[in-house]
Amino acid sequence: MRHILDAKSLLCPLPVLKARKRLKALNIGDELELQADDPAAIVDVPHYCAEAGHTLLETREEDGFHVYVIRKDS
Repeated sequence: MRHILDAKSLLCPLPVLKARKRLKALNIGDELELQADDPAAIVDVPHYCAEAGHTLLETREEDGFHVYVIRKDS
């Protein structure tokens, strides 16, 4: 199941902190689509996924913000 988290207009470290909180509530295998426009998220989100044991499935740009699709793996 895919869930969407709108973290646009939030600055570091809030997009990652909100993603972490949301992922905790999801089932293993669920996906979180994180939408963020904070420039630091380009580095922070992949780093968080690697450290937390989740898979970053996709990163793309849409209308001035980035979309990160994260699969909960642990």
